[in-house]
Amino acid sequence: MKYITSIWTTITLCILLLGIRVLDPSLVEQTRLNSFDQYIQSLPDKESDVVLLSLGEETLAVHGQYPFPRQTYAQLISDLRNANAGMIAFTLMFPEADRFGGDEVFISWVKDNGIILAQDASSRGRSDTAPYVGTATLGAGDAYDFVPKYKGLVTNIKALEEVAWGVGLINAGVEVDNITRRIPLLSQINGQLYPAMPLEIIRVIQDKPSYSLKADLDGIKDVMIPPYEPIKTDYNSSIWLNTNYTHVEYEYGKDVLPNLQGRTVLVGLSASGLGVQIPTPQGLFYAHELQASALQTVMDGASISRPGWTYLVELLALAIGSVLIVLAIYQMSVLTGAVLSAAIVLGYSVYVWYVWTSMGILLDLTYPIIVYILSFSSASFNNFYIQFKLRQQIKGQFSTYLSPDMVNMLVKDPSLMKLGGDRKEMTFLFMDICGFTPISEYYKNNDDPEGLVELVNEFLDAMTTIILSNGGTIDKYMGDCIMAFWNAPLPCKNHAEMAVKSAIEIEEKTNELKALYKERGLPDINVGTGVNTGDCIVGNMGSKSRFDYSVIGDAVNLAARLEATAARHEYIEYKTIISSYTQELLPESYLCHKIGTIKVKGKEEEITIYSPKKK
Repeated sequence: MKYITSIWTTITLCILLLGIRVLDPSLVEQTRLNSFDQYIQSLPDKESDVVLLSLGEETLAVHGQYPFPRQTYAQLISDLRNANAGMIAFTLMFPEADRFGGDEVFISWVKDNGIILAQDASSRGRSDTAPYVGTATLGAGDAYDFVPKYKGLVTNIKALEEVAWGVGLINAGVEVDNITRRIPLLSQINGQLYPAMPLEIIRVIQDKPSYSLKADLDGIKDVMIPPYEPIKTDYNSSIWLNTNYTHVEYEYGKDVLPNLQGRTVLVGLSASGLGVQIPTPQGLFYAHELQASALQTVMDGASISRPGWTYLVELLALAIGSVLIVLAIYQMSVLTGAVLSAAIVLGYSVYVWYVWTSMGILLDLTYPIIVYILSFSSASFNNFYIQFKLRQQIKGQFSTYLSPDMVNMLVKDPSLMKLGGDRKEMTFLFMDICGFTPISEYYKNNDDPEGLVELVNEFLDAMTTIILSNGGTIDKYMGDCIMAFWNAPLPCKNHAEMAVKSAIEIEEKTNELKALYKERGLPDINVGTGVNTGDCIVGNMGSKSRFDYSVIGDAVNLAARLEATAARHEYIEYKTIISSYTQELLPESYLCHKIGTIKVKGKEEEITIYSPKKK
C-alpha cells in the first residue's frame, strides 16, 4: 500500500508540473522563449535580398526638422528608381498633410512607382477604414477568432492611400519579457482583416488581388499567395522572425546608392529621437530592419512558426514521458528508469530538432526535460526509500520465504494498446472527380476560391451520404477523392453488393448534380469509380503512441487502380469499373457488362473488368 501510495505521489507531482505548464506562468514562458532564441540563433547568418534605406542623422542634418518635406520623399523615390530599385516600401507614415505643400508631387511619385505604405493598428485611430484588399478564408475554423484584434488604425492621408499599390501593417508582437520575436501576418480591426507589410509586399510583387487564409478549429494554419508555398504560421497568423539576416543598409543623403538590380527596398527612420528601436533576441532593431527580416523569412520559404498542435504535442510528451519514467522506475529498477529517461530525453530532443530543422516549427524542449528530470529524481528517491523499508521488513519478517522480486507485484501493469489487425474479405470503393481542372479554372477565373471549396464539399457530402447509407465506412478523403470499404469494423455479408449499389447511386447522383450545376453555368462534372473485393488486413495501424483504424493489402491497391482507369476515361462510356472478384459475388439482380481485360501495375495476370447496373 505504501508502495502504491508513493507511485501516486510521484504521479501527482507530474500532474502538478503538467498543470504549471498549462497555466504557463511567466517564468515558464520566459524559459521557453529563451530556448526558442537559441533555436533561431542556431540558423546560419545569411545575406538578405532586402535593402534598407535609412533616414538618419545625415538626412536630418540636410533637411532639418522632422517631418521632412514630401518633396524629399519624392526625390528619394526618384533616386531609388535611378538606382534600379525594385519594390519600394515605407515603414514610416504620413498621417497629416505636408506643411510645405508638397503632397501633390509626392502623391504623383507614389502612384507612378508602385509604392507600398505603412499603417499602424492600435487602440487609437480610425475604426471605419476598409482593408486595402480582401482575404479569402478556407477550412472549418473561423480565422477571425484567432488573429490579434485592435480597436483602431492609424492611416496615411487619404489621397496617398488611394494611389499606393499596397498598404501593410507594421505592428510587432511583444512577449512577456518585452522582446519582439514574431509578427502577426494578419490583424483584425472592426471585423476586417488587415495584412502585415511583408505579406502585402509579396502580394504586390506577385500582382495578386487578395490572400487566402486556411484555418481549422485549432487556429490558423497558413496564409497563401500563389505561387509562393503556403506560409506556415502560429494559430494566430504570427511568424517567428529570423533575425540572423544581414541587410545591406544605406543612409539617404550620406551614401551613394549603387545599382540595386531590382532588389526590394524598405525605407525607415534611424535618426536619434525619431527612429524607434525594437528589442529582439539579436539586439535593437529599427522598424524597417524588423520588417525586412520578416519579409526575407517569408521570401526564402523558411517561415518559422509555432502552430496550435505544438502545444498538444508538448503536453503529451511531458505527460507520457514522465509517467513512463515513473512506472519504469517502480516496475523495473532505477537503472532501467535512468536508461529510459535518457532515451526519452534524447528521443524528444532529436524530434524537436528534426521538426525545427526540417519544418521550421518551434517545439518547447526545456520544460518537458525539466519535468523528466524532476520525475526521475522524485521517483528514484521514493523508490529508494520504499526499497529500503521493504528490505528491512523482509529481513525482519519474510526473509525465509518472500523473494524481493515479489515487491513488483504491488505495481500495476500499464494497459498497452495492441497494434495489428485481422485478415478479412472486404470490398473497397474509390471515387474521384474527373475533369477537375476546368472546374478549378472556372472558379479561378471568377476569383471565387470559396465557391470551389463549397462545390467540392457539397459534392463529397452527397457521395458520403450514399456510402454511409449503404453501410460503408469512409476511410479517408484525398482531395476530391473518397476511399471507402465494407465488412469492417461491422460485419456485412453482402459487402460486394452494397459497394456496387453505392457506386451506381453515386453515378446517378452525379447526373442529378450535373443538371443542377449546368443551370448555375458551371463546367461539366463527372466521377470515376473503382470497386474491388479481396482479402486484406484491417485493424489499428501505426505506433503505440499514434495509430489509425485502416486497411492494407493488394485488394485496396487494385480498387484504386480501377478508379484511376475510370477517371482517365480509358473506357469513356463506363463511369464505374468493378473487378471480376467483385462481379462473382453479386446477386442476379445485377447486370454486369464485360468491358474486357486490363493489365495493372503489380499484377502478373490480366484483370477482367465489368461495368455494373441494376436489372
